[in-house]
Amino acid sequence: MKAIVKGKVGRNCKIGEGAIIDEFVEIGDNCIVEPYAVITGYTKIGDNNHIFSHAVVGSIPQDLKYHGEKTYLEIGDNNKIREFTLINPGTEGGGGVTKIGNNNLLMGYVHVAHDVIIGDNCILANAATLAGHVVLENNVVIGGMTPIHQFVKIGEFAMVAGASAVSQDIPPYCLAEGNRAKLRGLNLTGLRRNLENRNDIDEIKKAYKELFESGKPLQETAKKLLSNTQNRYVKHLCEFVLNSKRGIPYVRKV
Repeated sequence: MKAIVKGKVGRNCKIGEGAIIDEFVEIGDNCIVEPYAVITGYTKIGDNNHIFSHAVVGSIPQDLKYHGEKTYLEIGDNNKIREFTLINPGTEGGGGVTKIGNNNLLMGYVHVAHDVIIGDNCILANAATLAGHVVLENNVVIGGMTPIHQFVKIGEFAMVAGASAVSQDIPPYCLAEGNRAKLRGLNLTGLRRNLENRNDIDEIKKAYKELFESGKPLQETAKKLLSNTQNRYVKHLCEFVLNSKRGIPYVRKV
């Protein structure tokens, strides 16, 4: 069965048999679309992406409020989108666009719902599911079979263990696990792999203990730490806590 290619396809792309690329799709250079993948809707994809068999990219949102309005999906460069992954565009009420950055790995059966924002260098293991309006900052790892509740935000370098269920915001640099997921410490493996300055890691450790293990009021502690630090990672952690809309699922220690 020949591929059906109606959209714009860049240079040096390989399109497998039975793949469908609809008319409003734009694909950059050096991409691979494996057999029987479907790319549809107002979808724009960058360079050097690999979309595997039976992935469905850009199909209409699974949202009853969606009534056929023109919305978008934007995917950056160097992403791997594995078999049977489903990615939806945005909705009018959510800003109209779903965005995925660069160098991400979405393993098999991952679902990325409407109005989701994913940064760079994220890994979503098999059957991780992001509900609408979820935000992942850079370098996030989501374990397999883990659902993320709508409107949840997960900070940079955070890691969520497999088979968890996340209903509140997970701060940067933290490790979360459980149903419902709670903070279990810092993602020290990820930090040690990516932060060259060990002093930064030490500062993050101190801030974590003060925020989540001291028993002090969280918002008050975050404000105090923010006013007394020059470390950009600690600042980001405190600002994340202060701006959280769904709350932080930590276990208060007294």
